[in-house]
Amino acid sequence: MAVGTPTPLSIWAVSDGRAGIEGQVVGLAQAIAAHTPAEIALKHVRYKALVAALPAQLNPLPRAGLADPSQIAPPWPDLWIAAGRASLPLSIRVKRWSRGRTFVVQLQDPRLPPSLFDLVIPPRHDRLSGDNVFPIIGSPHRVTPQRLAADLPRFAAAIDLLPRPRVAVLIGGTSKAFDLSSERASEMARLIREGVEAAGGSVLVTFSRRTPERARSLIAARLRDLPGQIWSGDGDNPYFAYLAAADAVLVTEDSTNMAAEAAATGKPVFVLKMDGTSEKFARFHRELEDAGAARPYDGALHSWSYTPLDETGRAAEEVLRRLESHGASRNHR
Repeated sequence: MAVGTPTPLSIWAVSDGRAGIEGQVVGLAQAIAAHTPAEIALKHVRYKALVAALPAQLNPLPRAGLADPSQIAPPWPDLWIAAGRASLPLSIRVKRWSRGRTFVVQLQDPRLPPSLFDLVIPPRHDRLSGDNVFPIIGSPHRVTPQRLAADLPRFAAAIDLLPRPRVAVLIGGTSKAFDLSSERASEMARLIREGVEAAGGSVLVTFSRRTPERARSLIAARLRDLPGQIWSGDGDNPYFAYLAAADAVLVTEDSTNMAAEAAATGKPVFVLKMDGTSEKFARFHRELEDAGAARPYDGALHSWSYTPLDETGRAAEEVLRRLESHGASRNHR
């Protein structure tokens, strides 16, 4: 390393490997790395069968219970960014293991005292507060202008031929609060088709792993003869390219991640109704509406403008601010 070159910040992005969870920790880590030299390591946490069910504070030896203990072993990082239930037994102990050197950031609401971590970054709609709590609208993610610009060229040849407005349709599925019945999927497809045909546009459709197969097949069949693309799930994932190419985004109400990512584009975001209700998600959608990003979808497409939400960047700046204070405090002990 050249003389005078700062040592890169060592960051671990810790999750159970699920796409929605990993995207949050990686997104925040990458946003921090955009401000300072950093080396990011992805860490996947999976436990042996009998250990996985233990509550975080009743798992005294979480590293011993890992299916692959080599994933979580010293040397410890400067910055630990984690999300998801599986990470909690490790997150509440890594500070001790590192003798206070590692700064621990936990995403989402850990359902544990925030004082167990250096910083907690939950969605604002969870209504968690505290001195070391930094709520944001939605969740951290990987959508940036640079990421969208980088992914679009791989799919541009086919997308560029499609008529505008190009409408990205992001379909979620079954969760604790929501479901997607055949009846709801049929009505959703009708409204999507109605809006796109009236506007003379095209669709760019992608489904979640949580989308029920019957609903997926029904929506695909009802939209298949519209101009556009319906991603089958095979080959390269066009998700970021669809966001880049879209003039508007339709997203089901079950996903904080997809809605937050859509709102980072600065393009009109329409929320698609699903089966079920959730007051927390209702608060989240009101926050998006108050920010000018989203509106409920009633079958009519229209355009408006707003400042793209950069909650991930805002969270990254807060982490760096607190990390600097943590370093100064540690150096003066």
